[in-house]
Amino acid sequence: MQYQSFIIREKPEWDGYITRSCNYEVYHTWYYHSLNREGEPLLFVYEEAGFFIAFPMIKRRIANSSFYDLTSVYGYAGPVSDADFGAITARSLQFFKAEFCRFLTAERCVTVFTRLYPFLAQQYLLENIGGVSSNGSTIYMDLSFSVEEQRSRYEKRLKRQVKKLRASNYLIKDAQSAEEIRLFTEIYHRNMDRLNAGKSYYFDEAYFTGLLNPEEFNNRLILIYDGPELICGALLLISEHVVRNHLSATAEKYLNVSPSKLLTDEISMIGRRLGKKIFHLGGGVGGKEDSLFQFKRHFSDLQIADRIWCYINDEEVYQELVRQRGEEINLESAFFPAYRQ
Repeated sequence: MQYQSFIIREKPEWDGYITRSCNYEVYHTWYYHSLNREGEPLLFVYEEAGFFIAFPMIKRRIANSSFYDLTSVYGYAGPVSDADFGAITARSLQFFKAEFCRFLTAERCVTVFTRLYPFLAQQYLLENIGGVSSNGSTIYMDLSFSVEEQRSRYEKRLKRQVKKLRASNYLIKDAQSAEEIRLFTEIYHRNMDRLNAGKSYYFDEAYFTGLLNPEEFNNRLILIYDGPELICGALLLISEHVVRNHLSATAEKYLNVSPSKLLTDEISMIGRRLGKKIFHLGGGVGGKEDSLFQFKRHFSDLQIADRIWCYINDEEVYQELVRQRGEEINLESAFFPAYRQ
């Protein structure tokens, strides 16, 4: 059987493979990866006659060592293909595994982590390479339902609240200017301060501007105003079949009003107008059924498994890196890789 594998770093070749895939997201594109500042974006490609597998990742240097690891971008990524993963033969999967592990060794990569895209059966490809783990559930709306049917599924109190918010004088609009992006970035950062979020959640203004680049994406920034005051907003990622609330924020003085409920309802309307099939609300922080998860579940009872993939390519080096961190590491934590706790 003839096959080949190689690495792509340039946009034309990268997006050429992504756009030929059966199903893909904004998260898989070269441009989205280029907005990441953790390391070097690269696309590993395995190709046989008749199909390919393309796996986008970020290569990061491991501090105080000559080694690297691979991680996924913020969001839902993992491998894509122009074939159904479930239809790829066991023999081809073994060849892919051998080539991928050879690539990891050549690049001096100790571990790989990725959060999988829940609407694509990537587990068939990765379960024979270290195994796939559960990360709880993620919530979505089926946009083939009518608006009336969807709202009938809302939790009763939520349904009344959305109706009341709809009757208010709030203005919902698409962001049109750099000033609006700046204002949204400010309330987003204030939200992260209030939540004591980790530094990786502090996306800057340039990041939001990049995601709204009309030459690359169809993404939108939806804002809600009370008169002249910006009170809530969300950056929507828009893919071929899916609309997603990627990052959102509410002004602190309006938290008790909860305009995010109106915003979530509005995103479902936007998705329908755009002809999308799914509005992906996501899950809780770290896969937990926390308050964020409960908020989303009030909008929909549809859930799908959320999965992550963690793989150690060099166990000996991995254990040495963990040993070097010593007592800094909490061995009870499931954080992967442990040396990056």
